[in-house]
Amino acid sequence: MMSLVVHLKAVAHLRGKGDRIAKVTFRGLPLYSRVAENCGEVAHFNETFRWPIASRLDQNEMLEVQVYNYSKVFTNRLVGTFCMVLQKVAEEGHLELTDTLIDDNNMSIKTSVTIDIRYQPMDGTGGMWSDGEFLDVPDDRDGMFAFETDSLLSGQSHGSGTSPGRSLQGSIPTFRKAGRGVFSAMKLGKTKSSKDDHRRGDEPAVLEMEDLDKKAMRLAGMLEPDTISLASVTAVTTNVSNKRSKPDIKMEPSSGRPVDYQINITVIEARQLIGLNMDPVVCVEVGDDKKYTSMKESTNCPYYNEYFVFDFHVPPDVMFDKIIKLSVIHSKNLLRSGTLVGTFKMDVGTVYSQPEHQFYHKWAILSDPGDITAGCKGYVKCDIAVVGKGDNIKTPHKANETDEDDIEGNLLLPEGIPAERQWARFYVKIHRAEGLPKMNTSIMANVKKAFIGENRDLVDPYVQVQFSGQKGKTSVQKSSYEPIWNEQVIFTELFPPLCKRIKVQIRDSDKVNDVAIGTHFIDLRKISNDGDKGFLPTLGPAWVNMYGSTRQYTLMDEHQDLNDGLGEGVSFRARLLISIAVEILDTTSPEIICSTDVQVEPVSNISESATGKMEEFFLFGSFLEATMIDRKIGDKPISFEITIGNYGNHIDGVSKSSSVKKKKKEEENQEEENELIQNSSEDEEDEDADLTSVSSTPPMKPFITDRNYFHLPYFEKKPCVYLKSWWQDQRRRLYNSNMMDKIADKLEEGLNDVQEIIKTEKAFPERRLRGVLEELTIGCSRFVTLANKDVNLAGRTKLDRERLKSCMREMDSMGQQAKQIRTQVKKNTVKEKLKLAQNFLQRLRFLADEPQHSIPDVFIWMMSNNKRIAYARIPSKDILYSVVDEETGKDCGKVKAVFLKLPGKKGFGPAGWTVQAKLELYLWLGLNKSRKDFLNGLPNGFEEIRATKTGHGLPPVTLVYDMKQVFQLRAHMYQARSLFAADSSGLSDPFARVFFSSQSQVTEVLNETLCPTWDQLLVFDDVELFGEATELRDDPPIIVVEFYDQDTVGKAEFIGRTFAKPTIKMCDEPYGPPRFPPQLEYYQIYRGNSIAGELLAAFELLQIPFDAEEIRRALIAVHDFAVPQIKVGQGGRADLPPLEGPTDSERGPILPVPLGIRPVLSRYRIEVLFWGLRDLKRINLAQVDRPRVDIECAGRGVQSALIQNYKKNPNFSTLVKWFEVDLPENELLHPPLNIRVVDCRAFGRYILVGSHAVSILRHFIYSPPDKSCNNWATAAKLMNGYMVLTNGCSQARSSPSLSSRTFSRPAGDVSVNLEAEPPIRKMDTVVKLDAMSDAVVKVDMNEDESDKEKRKKKKKKKGGVEEEEETDERVLDWWSKYFASIETLKENLRSQEAAHVEAEEREDLEIAAEAADIRPDDLHLKGSKMKERFKEKKSSKQKKSHAADGSEKRPPKARVDELVVYNKELESEYGNFEDWLHTFNLYRGKAGDDDEHTLDDDRIVGRFKGSLCMYKVPLSQEITREAGYDPNMGMFQSIPHNDPIHVLVRVYVVRATDLHPADINGKADPYIVIKLGKSEIKDKENYISKQLNPVFGKSFDIEATFPMESMLTVSVYDWDLVGTDDLIGETKIDLENRFYSKFRATCGIASNYSMHGYNIWRDPMKPSQILAKFCKEGKLDGPHYGPGGKVKVANRIFTGPTEIEDENGLKKQTEEHLALSVLNHWEEIPRVGCKLVPEHVETRPLLNPDKPGIEQGRLEMWVDMFPMDVPAPGPAIDISPRKPKRYELRVIIWNTDEVILEDDDYFTGEKSSDIFVRGWLKGQQEDKQDTDVHYHSLTGEGNFNWRFVFPFDYMVAEEKIVISKKESMFSWDETEYKIPPRLTMQVWDADHFSADDFLGAIELDLNRFPRGAKTAKQCNLDMIRNEQELPTISIFKQKRVKGWWPFVARDENDEMELTGKVEAELHLVTAEEAEKSPVGLGRNEPDPLEKPNRPDTSLMWFLGPLKSLRYFIWHNYRWLILKALGLILLLLMLGLFLYSIPGYLVKKILGA
Repeated sequence: MMSLVVHLKAVAHLRGKGDRIAKVTFRGLPLYSRVAENCGEVAHFNETFRWPIASRLDQNEMLEVQVYNYSKVFTNRLVGTFCMVLQKVAEEGHLELTDTLIDDNNMSIKTSVTIDIRYQPMDGTGGMWSDGEFLDVPDDRDGMFAFETDSLLSGQSHGSGTSPGRSLQGSIPTFRKAGRGVFSAMKLGKTKSSKDDHRRGDEPAVLEMEDLDKKAMRLAGMLEPDTISLASVTAVTTNVSNKRSKPDIKMEPSSGRPVDYQINITVIEARQLIGLNMDPVVCVEVGDDKKYTSMKESTNCPYYNEYFVFDFHVPPDVMFDKIIKLSVIHSKNLLRSGTLVGTFKMDVGTVYSQPEHQFYHKWAILSDPGDITAGCKGYVKCDIAVVGKGDNIKTPHKANETDEDDIEGNLLLPEGIPAERQWARFYVKIHRAEGLPKMNTSIMANVKKAFIGENRDLVDPYVQVQFSGQKGKTSVQKSSYEPIWNEQVIFTELFPPLCKRIKVQIRDSDKVNDVAIGTHFIDLRKISNDGDKGFLPTLGPAWVNMYGSTRQYTLMDEHQDLNDGLGEGVSFRARLLISIAVEILDTTSPEIICSTDVQVEPVSNISESATGKMEEFFLFGSFLEATMIDRKIGDKPISFEITIGNYGNHIDGVSKSSSVKKKKKEEENQEEENELIQNSSEDEEDEDADLTSVSSTPPMKPFITDRNYFHLPYFEKKPCVYLKSWWQDQRRRLYNSNMMDKIADKLEEGLNDVQEIIKTEKAFPERRLRGVLEELTIGCSRFVTLANKDVNLAGRTKLDRERLKSCMREMDSMGQQAKQIRTQVKKNTVKEKLKLAQNFLQRLRFLADEPQHSIPDVFIWMMSNNKRIAYARIPSKDILYSVVDEETGKDCGKVKAVFLKLPGKKGFGPAGWTVQAKLELYLWLGLNKSRKDFLNGLPNGFEEIRATKTGHGLPPVTLVYDMKQVFQLRAHMYQARSLFAADSSGLSDPFARVFFSSQSQVTEVLNETLCPTWDQLLVFDDVELFGEATELRDDPPIIVVEFYDQDTVGKAEFIGRTFAKPTIKMCDEPYGPPRFPPQLEYYQIYRGNSIAGELLAAFELLQIPFDAEEIRRALIAVHDFAVPQIKVGQGGRADLPPLEGPTDSERGPILPVPLGIRPVLSRYRIEVLFWGLRDLKRINLAQVDRPRVDIECAGRGVQSALIQNYKKNPNFSTLVKWFEVDLPENELLHPPLNIRVVDCRAFGRYILVGSHAVSILRHFIYSPPDKSCNNWATAAKLMNGYMVLTNGCSQARSSPSLSSRTFSRPAGDVSVNLEAEPPIRKMDTVVKLDAMSDAVVKVDMNEDESDKEKRKKKKKKKGGVEEEEETDERVLDWWSKYFASIETLKENLRSQEAAHVEAEEREDLEIAAEAADIRPDDLHLKGSKMKERFKEKKSSKQKKSHAADGSEKRPPKARVDELVVYNKELESEYGNFEDWLHTFNLYRGKAGDDDEHTLDDDRIVGRFKGSLCMYKVPLSQEITREAGYDPNMGMFQSIPHNDPIHVLVRVYVVRATDLHPADINGKADPYIVIKLGKSEIKDKENYISKQLNPVFGKSFDIEATFPMESMLTVSVYDWDLVGTDDLIGETKIDLENRFYSKFRATCGIASNYSMHGYNIWRDPMKPSQILAKFCKEGKLDGPHYGPGGKVKVANRIFTGPTEIEDENGLKKQTEEHLALSVLNHWEEIPRVGCKLVPEHVETRPLLNPDKPGIEQGRLEMWVDMFPMDVPAPGPAIDISPRKPKRYELRVIIWNTDEVILEDDDYFTGEKSSDIFVRGWLKGQQEDKQDTDVHYHSLTGEGNFNWRFVFPFDYMVAEEKIVISKKESMFSWDETEYKIPPRLTMQVWDADHFSADDFLGAIELDLNRFPRGAKTAKQCNLDMIRNEQELPTISIFKQKRVKGWWPFVARDENDEMELTGKVEAELHLVTAEEAEKSPVGLGRNEPDPLEKPNRPDTSLMWFLGPLKSLRYFIWHNYRWLILKALGLILLLLMLGLFLYSIPGYLVKKILGA
């Protein structure tokens, strides 16, 4: 035998003196040390523990040592735990170590333990195991591994594991029932912890030990209540032991509620469509909505660029199941529907799960649903985006589509799906169903019975299956509650499918309309696995359960939606036996069916046993408490019903399932039986007879708790229910799922802790995270070992096997990854590793969801007056029992707080927020055979009352508790913050109601606040709790706190709820640290699913001791033995800590929170800057005229000056005021600060206008600057800190914090060197020095550097021509600058992505390095090799990402000055410009009811502008002594004055993108409207017709006066011919904050200074003036301009060029460049520096108030502002859109060759073709041009010499042709289209009588097309196939090009084939050149082409018979003729040879 021996030597560094005991646990078996009595710091145990073991020691097994403070009477307190994995021991057999313990927060503590472990693999000693029981018992309970805290009872000095329990058992047999709870653990040792005596003495001692320990079990890592961090939810949900499970906090069902969605689809173009000369239309279908693009004529690659929007208002589930279908239809018109070319399908959910919820510029592959053998039918390029409420879609920036991407690389498919999808068949087999509800009234049944004479089932079911937009249905089974179909529905779909869910629905067939009975969704992701070891979707045969509305049949079912699968079902409806299989089709096999229509076929029956063995299950429930029952129900008696499936349902409760019926043949009428039981529980029955079920509690009249709630008087009598039911035994599935769920719960809890630690800025979040990951690793390995057991069980389906394998693989890899990540958790990586851990959590939750149901969920219904009121649904797996602890459901055998809710739609909105009832419920579900343990989890101290007198085996119907503990609960309600506004004033009058057990108390009502500070102690006296004291200490019931808004009339309105757990003190515990007095904690308040604030409170539950005498008497009465003197307090309440009386006389009898608990306060001064009020709305129809602002914080406050006339000047006259207040030292506890605006009306009336609560004050805390701020590097860093007020150093004006003396010493100069070069994005800034040191900052931008760059950019073209191309200054305009900047933006984005990739790789390297155990400092040595590898990787990556050096494809970039294009609003870059002036929105009116807050915008009634600054008083002297300090302004020194100021506002609108269509045709006619104050500019006459991406290119000037007119609104309207114009969207800009901001947002600073040209300086102030002003304001030394292009500002030196050219080209000296270089680097200036706003274009989303939160398009624009008191600015820059340039393309078709021959000759059967060529410039098929016909070409050669001339308008920058044409004859005006310049040439065969035949085509993109071949021979298909690789040319650069190009068409198999070649010459001329040298069309004058030299055979053959014969014969038979001639010659030779040889021989012989 093997054994493990642990020698426990000592425990050191303990705190205090006392008795200690240690417990060592291995494989779930704990052994206890002796008690080390009265030891101080060190406890010497010197004890040896031995475990004999039967199986080898595993590498991941754990040993756990726990050290407790031992207490004689009470629970031992856990000091700490030490856990180790025995890997080392298993390998080496011996290990000695000393290590620290961790406490129950997984925090390391000082205490350390010294142990010595030996593992003897072979050792003859060691006791025998009892029954092998022990081996099944895993080493941990309830989770990863047990930290058995807090509840070991005294007297357990066990030696090696035999329990002393038995010896005591006989002596006091009934002690437990009679004694009072306190004494259950007197010095008698622990009595056996069984609840009933029926299992006495039949189990081995070991188990008892085990059992005793179960009592002692606690969850791992549980927080002691006093160490809970910001307790939010964790307070409740974490502190849970094994008798209670977590309550669920969020109440409202969110599924099923409709939400707004918008689906935006842009169809850009289609390519490679199969078919000849087609006219394609794209149909876009979402759900049932269809929209069509326009038709493009005769092209296989149409370009549409059309935008479609679909709006929906449906629940998310319905939305995500809708199918998006793109189909291309050929030649559709009014009369014919057209022929389908191909379709593409995907569900909305797939799009929504993409990053950014969108596919952008991706190619969808079309396939033909009618013919699955066909392959790809073409591609459609589109953008698809799904926008939910509040999502904003970031569209990548659209400038020009030059990157015409490779199709294969950009397919419209989610990550990880192969490009080549195969066809597959999905077989959904429907076998049979059970337990269907009645779908008809009983009256009908009676009528039928009268006519037909038999009792029929009242339902005609059939099953309908929906998948990827197709439906199939089975046959209807007439009148059957248990229909059998045995049919399969077959779908043919591409695999993997892009539709996630199969919807299976049982429907009732009815003459009028069919109704759904129940719906089940099957998620394909859960029944398949796409990994390399994955499996195809498979399922079953398995029963799926369907839930829906209640089972009573009513004509109008109010919950019918639930049966359609919307929302959570409230009752069991039926179960259906189905299976699913998928078969990948081989499309080449001949017998395959080509169409994709749904088929239905019969299948064979499956055996009973296929789904598992039928087992009898037993469900037990006990109602320990029913409180908080909503009083609306009325006071009729209330009962609770529990059902599982149809068992226990009093309408049609089945007694057994049909299969069991057949076996047992006992058809009792279950209904009557149920009645019997409910009415009399005296139902006699034999012992062995089947126990009948009791499914509902006896009705009971409710008692009143308070104004809102009842409770039921279940005091010591707890009613129970029990049910027997029969199900297939598939517990394994649920067990695995439970194990994963537990691991996930544990992980989630740990992660919440880590987040809280980070949020509250506590120490060592990384340690906690490491602990969490460690637990995860252990949990995963544990799962793998446990799951391994069941690899071959009966009744398992293929999915069970596959899923188990993949789960084990996943868990294994997850464990490994967690282990690896754990090693990388450092202080600085905590956050990102936390993200990774959250991914684990999602994966776990996904894996844990079992797709094959087995046992249906349990429903609990509250019934009153025979009506069903409210329900709770509990998944059966959560209460399922298993011998193995991890497999047990998380709520099995535990008391759970269950909140009942209203069914269906009734539960939406406010009704769903209120609790209908709160139950404390104990549930147990398991096999009937393992029923003996079902009461184990109940709180101890009860007797069972059974239904019958005789029945011993029967479960109890009532439990009577005779152990009662009395407690006092103290609720310290300190304050709440950020509550919901419940009144129309935008405030609430909140009070809190605290519920505990069946009592409730209320705090006082505080009027008009969202942040009430109640500071009130509520005392609940004599709270009676039933059960054993020790258990209650571990597991107090939860406290529910509800918040209401008091209304003068009517009922108080509910505004939120939170849960809390009290800290408990038993009577023998001292009231003192560390647990008492308890600390205040934050609890998150919820309303429905949304967070509704937080509560700061503490709760303590103090046991009231009993009188000693009383107890002694009771004991003697029971046991006849005297108990020695009992040390208990003096009885009564004297023992409790005293309550202070009410201190505040004004508040009456209200007790304040006592001193030890309320926070420590210190004195703060809060300064308030009052600037002004804006946009105040009317209140009660009256304008606000004389507003005032009141600021209040913690009961103190200050009022602003009164604004005398709001209309004239809404600013305050007095700017700064302050008040002092006592606030908590701990910043996290700071109360909110309330800002309230009131309007002073006549007669002293005040009306509240609106209010705002600043909940986080710590942003505004001012910390005096430390001297290190001189270091400008830190100053710059600080700038990015909180808002600027946080630290003085980073502030320009608001704090002259550093005395100016600091900088006056002449310090070393820091120089920054800038050349005239515009910055190429490459800055080697050699800097980061102390400002006081000498340093030269070189910002390297030297000439040579950038020239090299330039040269690199002008890389040689492939053709080898070096292209030098200097851009001409005169050609450049503002748009050149704009497009160049957009290119830069794109490049930056790309390089960011590349950098991201690089960073990831670097991390991989680090991880690899860590895995290889390289310490970071060795990395440099090993790094070089890695770097090389890394470089290789990088280069390959870059090739892929095009991000490398764009120059390969892109034309060389001209040197153009750039601006900055922000792809978002400017203010989001600059913190809303709230650098010193903050904007606080004022709210009024009720907060929204929606799950997401209704956008609060509707509640905003105005804005208050101002700021706050708070600091502890007194402040240091240094600040106030500063020169120029104005005491009136406090901390707000040197801010500008707020008098009215006149400003010229110049708004530039560049363009809009992706506007929401406003007209029926899916387009809009947009124009701009600008509003500022009273003035409005409408640009209506310049609307742009039918454009969703209009280019406006306009500037508008408006004069304004701040502060009256400061909100600029730019709107885009849609012009309509009739009716009013509609708003498309608008954007609002607060100009005032921009104007006053120190980022200087008035006029962006350009990167370069020039006096003329496209980059002219726009600001009236020159750079030097701006710089001088800044230096003066910031009290800086400078600027000093020195010789040699240097300037010095505040001891930094900047360099730059000093010359400038004026428009005549003369150079002159200037300082402007120097000044500008300083401004561009202003953020580097110490103390006052900050990044100034550059010249820019911002992109602003357009929003429409009717569609809140959904973007309606984007607007690119910018705003300049110029004060009117300075010189006026120059004229606005011209940004009007570029006019397209007029060009003429001349195409000469010289010859064709090898054109395929189409026609057969009548007489000779000779093939020939009558060739002509047709050409057009893409998009202009109307003006297509044809050559003349080359008749009767027999070789495919054609000679034409024909010229096409195509005039067109072209935008060079966008590379698009511009066409203006009317859309139809009815159009009002022309529409402008922009399309890519593509020349199409086609070759045709002319026919006289029938239509011409299309032979082939080629399309050339004039910007990049392959160079033509020199000769016809060299011209081949590769020119088209390998277009990507070949060098391309642009006609716009080459101007003239000639060559051969191939014509192609596609044959039947979709292969490209060569159908001819054309020799053409392309010549591009501008309109002017075309005028100078005109040419004629065809062969006409001017500049005519000569006639082609065509062979005469092109005439009929009888005109030149010989010639044509030559042609026919020679052409067709030339090889034959040649061969024949050759043969004849050979024969001749041979003949001659034979003929002459004899003569020759004779000659030779004779020698003649």
